[in-house]
Amino acid sequence: MEALSEREVEELRADLVQLLGELRAQLASSAAAARPVDLSEPIGRVSRMDAMQQQSMAQANRASAKLRVQQAEAALARVERDGYGACQGCGDEVGFQRLKARPEAPFCLACQSLRERRSPG
Repeated sequence: MEALSEREVEELRADLVQLLGELRAQLASSAAAARPVDLSEPIGRVSRMDAMQQQSMAQANRASAKLRVQQAEAALARVERDGYGACQGCGDEVGFQRLKARPEAPFCLACQSLRERRSPG
């Protein structure tokens, strides 16, 4: 794959800044939904179970958003160091199309696929 051009890096940098803003807004707006369910609240058992499930989903979404914030911040740091676009696994180019879809991606598709196959679960 070909190295990113300056124009592509600037376009992706803008995408990263926008993504960070969106993720931070998502984290701010979802903080209340992730709070523990008040077990003393006088609601029915089914309603309480639903509230606990909603809370669990909100916590999982927040964890995912926090990870993406960290990845986006790391990607912006790589932009500043002129290392953006290089796979953190093999050193090959990640590719503009992949970065356009997921600008915080630290790995090329081959390395990401390998990591996913190796991860338990």
